[in-house]
Amino acid sequence: MNGVVNAVVTLVPDDARARAREADRRLAAGEPVGPLHGLPVACKDTHDTAGIRTTFGSRALADNVPEADELIIERIRGAGAVVFGKTNVPEFAAGSHTFNDVFGVTRNPYDPNRSAGGSSGGAAAALAAGMTSVADGSDMGGSLRNPASFCNVVGLRPSPGRVPSWPTAVPWATMGVQGPMGRTVADTALLLSAIAGPDPRSPIAIDGDPSVFARPLATDLTGMRIAWSPDLGGAVPVDGAVRDALAPQIPVFEQLGATIQEASPDFGGAEEVFRTLRAWQFHRMLGEVVERSPELFKDSLKWNIDVGRALSGPDVSRAEQLHGRLFERVRRFFERYDALLLPTVQVLPFPAEQEFPVEIDGVRQETYLDWMRSVYFVSATGCPALSVPAAFSPEGLPVGLQIVTAHRAELTALDVGHAFEQATRVGDRRPDLVALGLEAPDVSRLPRSPE
Repeated sequence: MNGVVNAVVTLVPDDARARAREADRRLAAGEPVGPLHGLPVACKDTHDTAGIRTTFGSRALADNVPEADELIIERIRGAGAVVFGKTNVPEFAAGSHTFNDVFGVTRNPYDPNRSAGGSSGGAAAALAAGMTSVADGSDMGGSLRNPASFCNVVGLRPSPGRVPSWPTAVPWATMGVQGPMGRTVADTALLLSAIAGPDPRSPIAIDGDPSVFARPLATDLTGMRIAWSPDLGGAVPVDGAVRDALAPQIPVFEQLGATIQEASPDFGGAEEVFRTLRAWQFHRMLGEVVERSPELFKDSLKWNIDVGRALSGPDVSRAEQLHGRLFERVRRFFERYDALLLPTVQVLPFPAEQEFPVEIDGVRQETYLDWMRSVYFVSATGCPALSVPAAFSPEGLPVGLQIVTAHRAELTALDVGHAFEQATRVGDRRPDLVALGLEAPDVSRLPRSPE
């Protein structure tokens, strides 16, 4: 199956088998085991894995084999998961369509001619095709949520610090986060329980017992106040096919006991906040690398870094001021509502040969970022956001619903998402792998990690 979708790009079968045997031994011996004990997991190719090639989708790091795991991988392995490979990403996770010059394009298991999204596109496609049980990812401009929507799986962008990052060149930054993906909300919550929690190496890590995320999730939303906005209060264009797919699903929340009202916070300033702080961070992390070897990087990534290079102190200062005002408006919004429902993605999965959609509902999309506003406006608020399977277009393409809750209210998002998931069962619809000729995994052509 991987030969068609190209989701898992580096395999370590010998190491995985050895770790699986050790997992069996520990279980048979009655030794303590973690919440992910024995689960096969493929990790995102932007997350350092000791002894396993980690390329970041870049020719500059095509043979990079880290000596140590980063924090999220430490926790996944520590919880008992068996890491068997790496999932494909766009170059340095830049963009929400997964392709690069090292491994090529990741394709959507529901239609291989379409994008799987990104930057956690390999993870989402691997989940949808049944190649991994749960998956780690990261999200600055929608990289956990967009691919979840495109591949009919679940992706959670947590609040900054819920899943602490280490090591990182920007330890105080809050725009980019790491988080979990799964085929169900409960699986996603289980992985969150393993990767969340405080760590002294992260200055923004959130305290609290992460095991709370493994508790049973709600199926009744009685008394909850939920807002629905099909276009973020008119702030973004949304394709008619996405609107038509989601509209019939919103009454489900009333059937679950919630009250629904069409409303949206004021996302004013979110565009400038996200674009400025993203460009600043890209230049801080990648500027010197690109300057040394510009020929190795795609044009859209170089453009984003150039934008960061041109920023002045007053530019960043203004963005931070707008950031604070945005947070306060959204904080007050969630005093009136328990959750906000939004389209995850403004478009259906687009042709895999395109870098990004160039038009939405008649509105021109000038850059590789423009079409992602429905997710990156939310990133700028600092709120957790969950994408859950919600519907299919007439041609059989997945459409996700984004559930946004107050800052640090991940449990509320998980409860709302789980109740909706159980009521609709849209996530049960898996791709027809037999029709695609994918009835048996083909791992023979997968690249092995260098010794």
